[in-house]
Amino acid sequence: MSKGMNNKDGPEGSYSDTETEGEIFNSLVQYFGDNLGRKVKAMPLVEETTLLEDSSVTLPVVVIGNGPSGICLSYMLSGYRPYLSSEAIHPNTILHSKLEEARHLSIVDQDLEYLSEGLEGRSSNPVAVLFDTLLHPDADFGYDYPSVLHWKLEQHHYIPHLVLGKGPPGGAWHNMEGSMLTISFGNWMELPGLKFKDWVSSKRRKLKGDRVMPEEIARYYKHYVKVMGLQKNFRENTYITSVSRLYRDQDDDDRPDRNISTQHLQIEKSQFIKRNWEIRGYQRVADGSHVPFCLFAENVALATGTLDSPAHLEIEGEDFPFVFHSMPEFGAAINKGKLSGKVDPVLIVGSGLSAADAVLCAYNNNIPVIHVFRRRVTDPSLIFKQLPKKLYPEYHKVYHMMCTQLYSVDSNLLSDYTSFPEHHVLSFKSDMKCILQSISGLKNIFKLSAAVVLIGSHPNLSFLKEQGCYLGHNSSQPITCKGNPVEIDAYTYECIKEANLFALGPLVGDNFVRFLKGGALGITRCLATRQKKKHLFVERGGGDGIA
Repeated sequence: MSKGMNNKDGPEGSYSDTETEGEIFNSLVQYFGDNLGRKVKAMPLVEETTLLEDSSVTLPVVVIGNGPSGICLSYMLSGYRPYLSSEAIHPNTILHSKLEEARHLSIVDQDLEYLSEGLEGRSSNPVAVLFDTLLHPDADFGYDYPSVLHWKLEQHHYIPHLVLGKGPPGGAWHNMEGSMLTISFGNWMELPGLKFKDWVSSKRRKLKGDRVMPEEIARYYKHYVKVMGLQKNFRENTYITSVSRLYRDQDDDDRPDRNISTQHLQIEKSQFIKRNWEIRGYQRVADGSHVPFCLFAENVALATGTLDSPAHLEIEGEDFPFVFHSMPEFGAAINKGKLSGKVDPVLIVGSGLSAADAVLCAYNNNIPVIHVFRRRVTDPSLIFKQLPKKLYPEYHKVYHMMCTQLYSVDSNLLSDYTSFPEHHVLSFKSDMKCILQSISGLKNIFKLSAAVVLIGSHPNLSFLKEQGCYLGHNSSQPITCKGNPVEIDAYTYECIKEANLFALGPLVGDNFVRFLKGGALGITRCLATRQKKKHLFVERGGGDGIA
């Protein structure tokens, strides 16, 4: 085995900055089976360099997005496997007895539907709830029980893959600097195999309580990729322009690829690994120029998150400079002193956690707030109803104000905070005024110092046909985390509308890092199961090559 492969013996192992074509070849042979080595020996392969180059090899998996979803998936595709720890006892006795039945097997090799049955949690995806309760037993009840899992690196389970991201590993977490404390505890933000507290102590920093700043989380994710030896799978500064299926008929192996010029086809497609997807994009290099690339993959996993494009109200005056659409914008305005000493209130629109962060930010800086949202304060779907009071006292403080400091036509605005439930903004005016309208039709005009619209965001899936809308539960609407997530198989995370295309994380409704790890488990189990079937097929003489 090559130096590059042997360097993965433990979590401290890491890859060199460059990797020879032969070493990547060895990892592919490991995946395809040694008896297939001669088939790919002469082929140019993707190397670990600063640039992605056009490749005639079909990779088993390409992951789009290098945030915690993409990182966790890479970890498991790299051969890390979770087992029930020898001394572990899960507080859920029924689940524990199920785990004991197959203690010798990794969780990846077990029946996820059987293990998930009967579990309840804060995700609508059963595998997400399962994996979360194995990693953080009874966390929602305020307990800090240790994980019942331990991890082993089993190199023979490595599935070759690339993870493509716009910035460094960690994704959108690198763009959240200056915002409030994270919604989750530090240990809920951690990824398998590296405790967040251990990492913090190794950096000689002390945690101020259990909640942490986003920039700390971003640094942790970047370090995680390095310490787990995953760098060879990651490419930064990559922008995807198109992901297109090359052929539709999965069973017709004699059908030629229609969208590829013959010069790219150095070896014919076979039954072993299929060239299902063409991924095109460009990589931004140090001088600012863009270098295009083209890759081929059997499977694509979407791990982009949903923070690309803030949602807009689509009303008159929303593009005035005093109207912000993100917490970092609002935080920057406060930090620069633009709102200090203002007597006019800040308008905050939205009823989610980002809006609550903005309320806290303004409140803590003595800036009066007008808080407008469409829902009733008793709406059971409000996020505050899902957060334990003991763990999130500041968010419940906001919710308490939403319920008690209500606007009344008989009184003026309150000095610090005034709640406007079941209201919406009609328009913004150039003189920094806004017009609000209640559900009954009553209108009010207020003078503002600024406005912050925080009503969610949309992922950028422009590289897919129909902007990816066809993958959602409602194909006529854009993909959103809450309202219209990607429709997936509950246990494999494969898109219902598109074979060999997977999605995880916020795209499927799992906004919390705690739960996106379940997507990595489901996808890894699905691909590992299919890999085993392929090897059985090859061993019986049914196929002998790769695309």
